[in-house]
Amino acid sequence: MPRPASHLAALADAAVPGLRPIAYAAAPESPGDPFQTAHITGRDDKQWTVRVALTAGTGAGMELSDQLLRLLARRLPFAVPHIEGSLTADDGCFVAVIPRLPGAPALWRDLEPDSQHARAVGRAIAQIHTLDPRLIDEAGLPSYDADAYRARRLAALDRAAETGLVPTGLLARWERALEEVSLWKFATRVTHGPLEAAHVFYDEDGVAAITGWEEAALSDPAVDFAPLWALGDPGTFDTVFETYAANAPDSADLHLERRIRLVAELQRITALMEAVGSGDQILIDRRTAALRRLDEATQNDLSLLPPEVAGHRLTVVGDDYAAAQPVDPTQIEVVESADYPAEDETVEIPLSGQAIPEHVPEPPVAEPIANEPSGEGPVSTYDDTMYDDGDTQPVPQRPRASNE
Repeated sequence: MPRPASHLAALADAAVPGLRPIAYAAAPESPGDPFQTAHITGRDDKQWTVRVALTAGTGAGMELSDQLLRLLARRLPFAVPHIEGSLTADDGCFVAVIPRLPGAPALWRDLEPDSQHARAVGRAIAQIHTLDPRLIDEAGLPSYDADAYRARRLAALDRAAETGLVPTGLLARWERALEEVSLWKFATRVTHGPLEAAHVFYDEDGVAAITGWEEAALSDPAVDFAPLWALGDPGTFDTVFETYAANAPDSADLHLERRIRLVAELQRITALMEAVGSGDQILIDRRTAALRRLDEATQNDLSLLPPEVAGHRLTVVGDDYAAAQPVDPTQIEVVESADYPAEDETVEIPLSGQAIPEHVPEPPVAEPIANEPSGEGPVSTYDDTMYDDGDTQPVPQRPRASNE
C-alpha cells in the first residue's frame, strides 16, 4: 500500500539529520512506477526529493547508479543527482533522499524542432556517449559489447515469443533485423538508459540536469534515443539527432538511426512482458492489441534493414523466412516507412528506471506538517499520455528511417 506523503517526509528526516521538513507534496504516480516519490522543503528552504524503491532490484539499481553518478558529477556540464542520505525502511524498501535538481522537465512532444533545447538534448546525449567506458566498470554496472547486447535482445524476443501473444510477422521482422550482422558493427558507449522526457531538466541555457540513471550501462547508444523517437515530433528528433551526430564520438555507426527505431519497437515487448508478469489481463489485452496494430502497420516495411539487404525480397513461410534471390533494381519498389495507426495507444513504451510523472494542469499544494510553519513544496509534472492507459489521446507517430 502506498505510504502517505507525511510518512515519506518522516523517512527523509531520518535519512538526512537536520533536514527538518516544513512542507511536503507527493509526486503524481503512474501504473508500474518502480518508486514512490515525494518532494520536501526543509527548514532552511532547501528542496529535496525522497524516493522509496518498491522492489529490492530497484533499490539495488539506485545504489549502484549512485556510485556512477558520483564519478560523473565532475565530468558532465549538467547536474546529476546524488544520494545525500539513505536508509532501509521497516519493510525492507530502500529509501534515498536527493537534493532537488535545477531546472524543470518538458514533454518530448512539446520540444520544438530547431529549438535551443532540442539542440541541447543532442549535445547532452553526445556528452554522455563520450564518457570513458572504464567508468562503468569502476561503478560495477553492466557492460556489453555489440554481440552481447544483440544476444540479450534476441533472448528477450524468444521469451516474448513463448507467450504466443506476439504476431509472427513482428517476430520475423525483429529477428531479421537482430540477425542482420551489418547493423551490429558498432562500438558500445556509456549510456543513460532510455532517456524519457521526465529525466531531462531545462533552464534558459539548455539542459540543466539529467536524472533517471538506474539503467546506465556500457551498451548500444541507440537505447538513449528510443523514447524521443517514439514520442517526439519527427522534426525535433531530426534536430536532436543531427546535433548529436555533429558532437558524437565518431561517425562509424552507420546504422544508428535504424537501431533506434528497432529499439523503440522492441520496447513494446518489454511492455508486454511487464503486463504478463503483473497478471493484469486488461493491460495484457491492450498491449497485445497494440502489437497487432504495429504488425498491420509494418506489413511489407523493410526500413529496419540496410538498403542493400532490403533490396532482397523477404519471403515469410510460417514462422520462418528467407531472403529470395536479388531482383532487377529497376523492378524494386521504393518502400516508405509505414505510419503507426492513429488509434495506437502511443507506442506502449514501459515505464523504466526512475521516470517521475511529468505534467499536471494544477500542481498539488504542499501540505504543511503539523506544528511547523507552512511552506510550498516542489511538485514535479508528468506526461499523462506517455504510457497511455487507454484514457488519453495517442500521439501520432511516423517512422524516420527509410530505404529510399
